[in-house]
Amino acid sequence: MISKSIQSCREAIYRDLQQCRNGTFKLFADIDYDTFCRQAHPDFSPVGWHLGHIAYTEDLWLLQRCAGLKPVFPQYHQLFAADILPKKQRVFLPTLPEVELYLDAVRKKVLDYLEVAPIEEQERLWRFIIQHESQHCETVAFVLQMQRKKEGRHDTDLDTDTRINSLQQRGIKRGIKQQKFPMPNAQFPIPNSRCPLTDSAIEIPGGEFYMGSDAAEALDNERSRHLCYLEAYSIDRYPVTCRQYRDFMESGGYQNPDWWSADGWKWLQGEAVSRPLYWSENPAFNNHPVCGVSWYEAEAYCNFIGKRLPSEAEWEKAATWDATNQTYRIYPWGEEPPNGSLCNHGNNIANTSPVDAFPKGASAAGCCDMLGNVWEWTGSTFDAYPGFESYPYRGYSQVYFDGEHRVLKGGSWATFPQALRSTFRNWYYPGVRQIIAGFRCAK
Repeated sequence: MISKSIQSCREAIYRDLQQCRNGTFKLFADIDYDTFCRQAHPDFSPVGWHLGHIAYTEDLWLLQRCAGLKPVFPQYHQLFAADILPKKQRVFLPTLPEVELYLDAVRKKVLDYLEVAPIEEQERLWRFIIQHESQHCETVAFVLQMQRKKEGRHDTDLDTDTRINSLQQRGIKRGIKQQKFPMPNAQFPIPNSRCPLTDSAIEIPGGEFYMGSDAAEALDNERSRHLCYLEAYSIDRYPVTCRQYRDFMESGGYQNPDWWSADGWKWLQGEAVSRPLYWSENPAFNNHPVCGVSWYEAEAYCNFIGKRLPSEAEWEKAATWDATNQTYRIYPWGEEPPNGSLCNHGNNIANTSPVDAFPKGASAAGCCDMLGNVWEWTGSTFDAYPGFESYPYRGYSQVYFDGEHRVLKGGSWATFPQALRSTFRNWYYPGVRQIIAGFRCAK
């Protein structure tokens, strides 16, 4: 007889698999074949490749390695494996309906296997697979954003009804599975709630707190949970807004080497940029977080105002630690899973929102917008925690412990709830600005 706890775990995994897949199909309902196959940037694969890779990975780990089954659609192995074709050769793809057929065929077998799988032994792997899909869908979201930017199209130019209509009609024409697009609060952009915001810093007392996670869903780089001691510091209540960042731009921030590190100035001369990648002059974005900045740009802004980026530990303590009750929180607001009243995530809005739009989502310390909206650069390099062990393969995290990648925290408007938590660690080279990234300041 199956224990109640194992059965409830099976049911939770089933719900997360299906919820995540619904979000995946929603992303692709607005896709034509040219967009599906196009490489928007040399460092990123076409969005259609990500869709096929999701099916390939689920098949490889759950069906082949765990269930001992033969590959589903083995002709796709070379195309959708992560380590065979270079990104520029991933543009020759099957059609969207063909790739969807691949996903459906794999998923049917996966759900059959879920009913008999030794879930108490495999839960961590199932959680990894769900988050793998979540992470690739976020990559799809910002690659699509890059494509729209290149084409001169912006979601901010469309009213809500027009965009939802467009998504639904294109899905009908291409025979795509019909999804509902409620998009709560889906205004482009959401109006500023207050103008301007009060620039306030929050004092975080010195002392120990627990950092990282050993939960089943924790990825290898989040482990192990460990005590960390920090001296007292201050951290801004909100991420840096477009209004604040405009002061840096208008003061010649991109022209003055005084604010830039040597590496940052070298990067800037090579990139020849003068504004964030996803910048808008629309004043309705004044209280939205600045978005599409590299680590070097974030560092320069901090130097400009006499502050710095928070370390990863400082960011996480401000998000998770309740100093009054001396307790740890999974999410800034507590233990309740993310929803549309607590933070901007999961493509519910498909754009940034004002940094004070979700006061219910504030941390115990009083920091707002720490989960969702935009990823936040930290001052830390990506490295292993004490007790680190690679899982499920060395290449997932360990190869990036190179002293060059910088940690980002908090998730974005495109992050699915399955990958949204205060201990989650993202990492990129400091010169990358294509991701949905902003920052907040510390001192």
